[in-house]
Amino acid sequence: MKLLKMLVGFGLLFPAVVLTQVLWDILLAARTNVDVLFPLPAVALLAGAMVWVFLFSFFSRPMRSYILAHELTHALWGMLMGARVSRIKVKANQGSVVLSKTNFLITLAPYFFPFYTVMIILVYFIFSLFYDMRPYALFWLGAVGFTWAFHVTFTINALLQRQTDIEQQGHLFSYVFVYLANILGICIWVIFVTSPNWGDLVRFMIVRSTLAWGALLAIWVWLHGVRQEILYVVIRRSA
Repeated sequence: MKLLKMLVGFGLLFPAVVLTQVLWDILLAARTNVDVLFPLPAVALLAGAMVWVFLFSFFSRPMRSYILAHELTHALWGMLMGARVSRIKVKANQGSVVLSKTNFLITLAPYFFPFYTVMIILVYFIFSLFYDMRPYALFWLGAVGFTWAFHVTFTINALLQRQTDIEQQGHLFSYVFVYLANILGICIWVIFVTSPNWGDLVRFMIVRSTLAWGALLAIWVWLHGVRQEILYVVIRRSA
């Protein structure tokens, strides 16, 4: 199974490269399609993220809050996949959750699913059913940026250490899948708060995928030509 996941990890490298280029295209489109450097919603999102990065860099880190989110994410995705949750433990430096079954999505969910960000979004949506939340939209986006940065910084910090979740699923597969899922999440948020739309995302994906396949084909043709040339030289010398 680990060999299969390693092969899948290699296969995911291609869409990971493509999606990284797509994110760059979306960011450029967001910058050039408006009259200002960044639209106000994007500024609010980035401001919230920068506040968290400052706190994360210069103050003590709330590890228990991260561990709580980590284990609750395992539990949430387990329940979504039909698993039963029997026990959740959260301590200062470690936590655990007991599930009746697991899979790679349940195992890797805390590394790509921003638990607190999703909670902020759900709270905003529920309140918007009863109140006009538009005057508070920028504050909400600031909270989204804050919690998203919380997720990203702690995820990077966790991946720099030994993680049994990663070892269970294989390092290559886990790192590439987590990277791919997070980049896709950033693309979605840029679309939500700036001028590019879903059509732009699809168009960028098609263009970048086509260019990438063309580059791979060109490399294959070049390697094939080099191999043929080497065989020709070897045959002539041995004749």
